Amino acid sequence: MAHKYVYLFSEGDGSMRELLGGKGANLAEMSRLGMPVPSGFTVTTEACTRYYDDGKVIAADIEKEIYDNLAKIEEINGKRFADPKNPLLVSVRSGARASMPGMMDTILNLGMNDEVAAGLIAGNSDPKFARFVYDSYRRFIQMFSDVVMEISKKTFEVIIDELKAKKGVKNDIDLDVEDMKELVVRFKAYYKEQKGVDFPTDPKEQMMESVKAVFRSWDNPRANVYRRMNDIPYSWGTAVNVQPMVFGNLNDRSGTGVAFTRDPATGEKALFGEYLINAQGEDVVAGVRTPSKISHLQQDMPEVYNQFVEIANKLEAHYRDMQDMEFTIENGKLYMLQTRNGKRTAAAALKIAVDLVDEGMITEKEAVLRVEPKQLDSLLHPQFDAAALKAAEVIGTGLAASPGAACGKVVFTAEDAKEWAAKGEKVCLVRLETSPEDIEGMVAAEGILTVRGGMTSHAAVVARGMGTCCVSGCGEITMHADKKYFEIGGKQYHEGDYISLDGSTGKIYGQAVATAEATISGDFGRFMAWADAARGDFKVRTNADNPRDTAQAVKFGAEGIGLCRTEHMFFEGDRIKAIREMIVSKTADERKVALAKILPLQQGDFEAMYRVLEGRPMTVRFLDPPLHEFVPTKDDEIKELAAEMKIGVEELKNVIASLHESNPMMGHRGCRLAVTYPEIAAMQTTAVINAAITVNKEHPEYNIVPEIMIPLVGEIKELKYVKDTVVETADKIIADAGIDMHYKVGTMIEIPRAAITADEIAKEAEFFSFGTNDLTQMTFGFSRDDAGKFLDAYYETKIFESDPFAKLDQNGVGKLVQMAAKLGRQTRPDIKLGICGEHGGDPSSVEFCYNNGLNYVSCSPFRVPIARLAAAQAAIKAGK
Repeated sequence: MAHKYVYLFSEGDGSMRELLGGKGANLAEMSRLGMPVPSGFTVTTEACTRYYDDGKVIAADIEKEIYDNLAKIEEINGKRFADPKNPLLVSVRSGARASMPGMMDTILNLGMNDEVAAGLIAGNSDPKFARFVYDSYRRFIQMFSDVVMEISKKTFEVIIDELKAKKGVKNDIDLDVEDMKELVVRFKAYYKEQKGVDFPTDPKEQMMESVKAVFRSWDNPRANVYRRMNDIPYSWGTAVNVQPMVFGNLNDRSGTGVAFTRDPATGEKALFGEYLINAQGEDVVAGVRTPSKISHLQQDMPEVYNQFVEIANKLEAHYRDMQDMEFTIENGKLYMLQTRNGKRTAAAALKIAVDLVDEGMITEKEAVLRVEPKQLDSLLHPQFDAAALKAAEVIGTGLAASPGAACGKVVFTAEDAKEWAAKGEKVCLVRLETSPEDIEGMVAAEGILTVRGGMTSHAAVVARGMGTCCVSGCGEITMHADKKYFEIGGKQYHEGDYISLDGSTGKIYGQAVATAEATISGDFGRFMAWADAARGDFKVRTNADNPRDTAQAVKFGAEGIGLCRTEHMFFEGDRIKAIREMIVSKTADERKVALAKILPLQQGDFEAMYRVLEGRPMTVRFLDPPLHEFVPTKDDEIKELAAEMKIGVEELKNVIASLHESNPMMGHRGCRLAVTYPEIAAMQTTAVINAAITVNKEHPEYNIVPEIMIPLVGEIKELKYVKDTVVETADKIIADAGIDMHYKVGTMIEIPRAAITADEIAKEAEFFSFGTNDLTQMTFGFSRDDAGKFLDAYYETKIFESDPFAKLDQNGVGKLVQMAAKLGRQTRPDIKLGICGEHGGDPSSVEFCYNNGLNYVSCSPFRVPIARLAAAQAAIKAGK
């Protein structure tokens, strides 16, 4: 039997998401539940994969299957495709298995041509109906030209605006039938001018070109960026859904809308959404007109409203989650066009998860799986300082589309947002309305402000998904984007001027407003307690090297420090002078004199951190970076240091020149420094052990066991050489103090050779911490500081789907981690294994660490809750 590539909605159900995509599976499920869904069919994700495998062509057998299923929906609907007397018009929509709002393409009113338009009107003499037909026709030309033929839709909007200005009207809805006919003629003329051929009139050609266009949209730049941000594999492909059109733009008893069963910004249990009378779906999402609240539908069409509420409640109960629904009303009859688990803010996600448990709809473990770990980020970052906010002047108010606080310089294009952010500028992107092409600028911006669009516009939905602050639909603004300024309240704000946005209230401030630290409580604490219970013995530590960051991480639930980078302590105040003195010293004795100046400062830092940790463990990494990073480069700084050191300027310049290395990241650094200068390791050991003794005396209940980590080891003899210095120094201090204190010496696994010989290294190392930043760098042979210059080309050519420095490469680097873990445990069964690179806060990397038996991950303080949740989800998925 031939492989099946096309399924009628009646042949599928909600479990077929991988094959039918999210939209197709949910349309099939709604049909199965007896809801009013126009009967269509889905072209599967496998057809998309085959389209790319076959060199971007639709195979003849798939084409035949599409036409066979089109004939079936003709029969079901009693209308025929391309028949002027009784025409069937369809929509063609994308639908990947993961929700990607606005990232791919849709074509409405397909099947329209001059004969079909005339045939539709022939049976109905009402001029309003004729206007509806030509409105649908001009929309089809515009969408087909944009999506299928890649002609910019902006020029079509300009043509509409010119006609509105000529007629002296404000809205599209004010244009009459003759105006719509004129738009059809002008649109077709513009199409011919751009393409050199007439607009295609054969509905079958329109259909097949549209299916190809949806498949192509899987690989468009904005979809690729979104997939990379959300870990959606390229191999999944998208499905295509073909449905008979229902017309929200038929008359004043028709309309279209988007609604959520709960508020996607706050999580409040109340129907939330918007609709437009006499409009098609894209009007609501594009924000061309400002819509009415869904509750207003109760006055406009009470029967339809009541039916919709009933369906919304039924869908939420069925899916046991908040639903995002699209609907159209045609002449007083309701049709459901989509349902999916709704995108929501982090605050809403927590509230909904907790409420659903309290309502008895889901279990605590299911609730833990309902919140995306990365979403927690937006809860943990600063909000506006209350006092500063009170003093700030509100210049306007829009819709509170995505909560949070943002402050930045005004830019007007996505390109500028990306460019300015790359230079370290904080920017707010101000647009008339955003479109999916703006995705990279939206990612780069601190906040987004739009003049048009409602709470379900593109800007609002995408910003909420990213956790970015957004204020939408501020109609008070007059835009002059071409001249790079906007006007509000009689005042101009130019590119580069500061504004601040409050995404929780919709308020806009014409100045930079100070921010205050985020506070988390209530649902967050309860939810995270469920996550910690599910996580079991798997620990989450933090990377911190000062008491402030340590305190922040402990507040966020860190169970210790997995990486204290001691070199970060050397850059503060006068310490750098002592380090420089050590570097230019010619003898070990001179170096010891310089190191003696650093010792009490370093010990004081460790004491402060041990006190904040209150008995939680701390892994202290000994000095790692190459020494050239500590010496001055400017002439005036070199002269100043030479004077302090009482040496000649030229002599100092010679010392600095001698530190130069062709490839410093693979040069004289890490354990190699301690091999060359054992006195550095002796000083750092003294600081750690003395600090632990001091704080243990103050708080015997802490029972601190210092963990000393030797970096960049590739050979067991290196580790033993440095460890001997550590043990000799530590044992003498402990003996002199007359106490019994345990300590551990371990190493970072960050050189591939260390992973390969981990069984030998484990003879000396009591713990391994995988430094996945360097391990990734050395495994790929990439410099992490320079890889950004060429990685974009790797994403575009699909060599990489994600940044290997952000998301652990499980096929290569991951195999080294697995190998080292296995070999290490063969030698030392109780060896403690952790990861302390930036990957420690990436959810997919945390899951990998959990599944491979590591004991903990360590990440930056603000990513601790993300790692706690990711580890809990890994444990639940593993059935533990």
